[in-house]
Amino acid sequence: MAASDAKIALVTGAGSGIGKAAALALHARGFTVVLAGRRIASLEATRAAAATTPERLVPIVADVADPGSVDRLFENIAKQFGRLDVLFNNAGSFPPPVPLEDLALADWQAAVAVNLTGAFLCAQGAYRLMKAQSPQGGRIINNGSVSAHAPRPNSVAYTATKHAITGLTRQIALDGRRYAIACSQIDIGNASTDMTAPMASGLMQADGSIRSEPRMDVAHVADAVAYMAELPLSANVLSMTIMATAMPYVGRG
Repeated sequence: MAASDAKIALVTGAGSGIGKAAALALHARGFTVVLAGRRIASLEATRAAAATTPERLVPIVADVADPGSVDRLFENIAKQFGRLDVLFNNAGSFPPPVPLEDLALADWQAAVAVNLTGAFLCAQGAYRLMKAQSPQGGRIINNGSVSAHAPRPNSVAYTATKHAITGLTRQIALDGRRYAIACSQIDIGNASTDMTAPMASGLMQADGSIRSEPRMDVAHVADAVAYMAELPLSANVLSMTIMATAMPYVGRG
């Protein structure tokens, strides 16, 4: 695919973990990928990890919880590329794992600002650009987490925001029909990243016990995101759950 023909993707939280893996997977499939995140050093590290054509990985510092920063991000994308084909709404925040009654309001608000408001702001920016561009349309993929279905102990803010992502996804999928904008949700369970490293030593379970949990290679998540991104706009995966097979999620744990 010639550089001028490359589809344009935006990945938020692209400096580490799932975002980094997904950005590299999209790049390997021919996308030009805008890497968005708060730390330029992390974004540059993602860019440096590309085997070839690192020029098709474009770091842009942005804070999804800051409306002005998000506006500048999409203005930059429109100016540089003139369109956006895929948004992977991945950036997320994880409050301290404390009992519900002990969660500080500031920690609740920080989780909502990134996980929900940030996802909305980026989806809104992408939607506006996809609606206005020619040819019209595009795809928004929201990172929901298996917490959008089943909570962990002591995770009220994260769980509430991820449940809300399901409503956001379905509303975008409905409203976007007339503009050829598809919206998907990928719910991920126990991908192997730095963030999930504590799972190896043990996490609290619903019965109060502490047990280690299986994890899967994050590359499988990246491949799933790329599969969704490459679908024609006439087809959509509304929701997908990809998880470590033996993690305590299905059934009684």
